[in-house]
Amino acid sequence: MTSLRLALILSVIPASSVLADTEGRDNALKLPQTLITGNRQVQARSDSSSANTVFTRDDIDRLQPTGLTDLLGRVPGVQVARSGGRGALPGIYIRGTKSAQSLVLVDGQRMANATSADSNLQYLNIDQIERVEVLRGSRSVIYGSDAIGGVIQIFTRRGADQAPQLRLHSAQGSYGSSQNSVGVSGGDDHTRFNLSGALENTAGINRTTVSYPVDNDHDAYRNKSVSLNLNHHLNDGLEIGLSAIKSEGKTELDATFGQKSYSNFDISSVGSFIDAQLSERWNSRLELGHSENREKTRDKLSPDLYSFNTYRDSLNWQNSLSLDDQNSLMLGFDAYQDRVRSSTAFDKDSRWNRAVFVQHRFQGEGFSTELGLRHDKNQQFGSNNTWSASLTVPLNAANDVLLSYSEGFRAPTFNDLYYPQFGNPALEPEHSKSYELQWRSQLSETSRLETSLYRTDIQDAIVADADWIQQNIGAARITGFESALQQEWFGWQSSLGLAIIDPRDRDTGKTLSRRARRTLSLDLDRQFDRLGVGASWQAVSSSYNDEQNQQPMGGYALLGLRAHWQANSDVRLDVKVDNLLDKTFTRALYGYDGNYYGYREERRSLQVAVTWTPSL
Repeated sequence: MTSLRLALILSVIPASSVLADTEGRDNALKLPQTLITGNRQVQARSDSSSANTVFTRDDIDRLQPTGLTDLLGRVPGVQVARSGGRGALPGIYIRGTKSAQSLVLVDGQRMANATSADSNLQYLNIDQIERVEVLRGSRSVIYGSDAIGGVIQIFTRRGADQAPQLRLHSAQGSYGSSQNSVGVSGGDDHTRFNLSGALENTAGINRTTVSYPVDNDHDAYRNKSVSLNLNHHLNDGLEIGLSAIKSEGKTELDATFGQKSYSNFDISSVGSFIDAQLSERWNSRLELGHSENREKTRDKLSPDLYSFNTYRDSLNWQNSLSLDDQNSLMLGFDAYQDRVRSSTAFDKDSRWNRAVFVQHRFQGEGFSTELGLRHDKNQQFGSNNTWSASLTVPLNAANDVLLSYSEGFRAPTFNDLYYPQFGNPALEPEHSKSYELQWRSQLSETSRLETSLYRTDIQDAIVADADWIQQNIGAARITGFESALQQEWFGWQSSLGLAIIDPRDRDTGKTLSRRARRTLSLDLDRQFDRLGVGASWQAVSSSYNDEQNQQPMGGYALLGLRAHWQANSDVRLDVKVDNLLDKTFTRALYGYDGNYYGYREERRSLQVAVTWTPSL
């Protein structure tokens, strides 16, 4: 009933009471120096207390990533550990935290599976993405559960203020891979829209080196997806909108106890909003959403069928108040409900979470502060409070120093709580405390440096005991250093990201699994009239596959080259070579016959693409 009353409050607001323009989010999404995820509202990246990285659509077109995980691997402090080639489940580690300890959003909607906490980022088509924002560091005061390590938000393609335009894209590459998409977008001062569909296929690689005889084949992957975005300004101060995305397909699996297994997946999200500028100093935004994660795992050699389907309904109501020229206040209410429908019998198959939060921001000439507090109430574990604080001191016009403290938590999943024989309904949330020092410097007109030194302490971590039953018995301390340098020199645009971390289990002193201590990413690009060229280099140090540090994995370095040519105003050609030096490497191990072996990754690969964008 509370959610319904909140929805009615904004639905009955008369249009005549709106006095000012709402902020143009669609315009902000195309700008590299803006940020939305930090506080759920448009702000300058330099004003956010969170260390952040932004990829616009222009960046995506220039870098030519095969998928979203390729893009995330460029973010300092973010590591991707994929179990094989395309379509394989990736582990996403932000600042040394595990995948379940980072929040993934698509157009503001939570995407993680409520049973396994998998985000399914591997299933999102890169051609349907307008923008990616990555926050590094806890943001639980704003987003609640899961945002211990950080937040990843994906924004789907948007329309622009222009005549309707068709977009046809076709890419063909190694390993029988193809990526084809079609879309139409456009708009005017009041309405903007984008509708697109995509089909991705690959014959794949044999993901396992040594395994059962039935696994000695290539593991194919197929993905069909569609996305829609529509928004309309009813007047200067009232905007409504709708966004939706859906991906479904099939990915073949390896190392599954002698079977020929494959998974049918179907993920979707739909969200709507009302954004009202109620006065010169008061903006109110209401968001309603629904997301689904459905997966069926089958075996070609037996009638076995396992299904895990989760459903989430959500509401967010946020009010931004400008108290005066220096003080602003944000008040919000969050609610979501998760439901599970599975072939595995869970003791409970639904639960709700409700929260209120408040954040005050002071921005003065000599310093700025941010103070936030959140209260969550969960049907399973009761109440949880988190708070955060930050202080920003400008040393001069070009240099800022930020000090911050933030708390975070992660609610246990349905698997953690209720999975037969291994779940534990007495589990409490995981908790974290993070301390961070940032230095942001505009070294010159064409050079910017951002560095972070941080420590995160995690308590009550959920791990399996000797009987494989989940318990709150884990503790970790992660210390790290990050540096991001953006520079233009002699016409070359460069982006350098460096991260050094020490992620340790506080009880054993061992290094946390699948976390490399050192990572480095470098991108170089230059535009010559209609021809653009670029190169990428990524280096990852050694790590361990297990918590006991008995399964070492070697480090690796990968080099890639790319180029594009704008043949005319409508046609663009792209070509890239990944893993140019044909390196053999692995990001994860698997067990077979008492031993451990590395999952294969793609060797040297070539992809050629053409994009046609005629006006209608």
